[in-house]
Amino acid sequence: MKARALVAWNLRRLRVERGISQEGLAYEANIDRAYVGGLERRSHNPTVDLLDRLAATLDVEIGEFFARVPKGALAPKPLPAGRKIVKKRRGKKQ
Repeated sequence: MKARALVAWNLRRLRVERGISQEGLAYEANIDRAYVGGLERRSHNPTVDLLDRLAATLDVEIGEFFARVPKGALAPKPLPAGRKIVKKRRGKKQ
């Protein structure tokens, strides 16, 4: 696996294990949410400084981004979608 793909896979794994959304991680690491998505899709190439900030935010060593993916491992599943606003219906008593 290429380095960028390895970082992307581990970033998503670590983020999902901790139950942090892309938006939450981006906010805490002081980067744009779309950039976090780009990192996870392998369309952006992170700097060492950025990896250091992400590692600090996720409370891991920077080397965790380069951990080998076990053979046959499935990609981390996305977090469940956020809460949706439930609109009250007019004219019905409850």
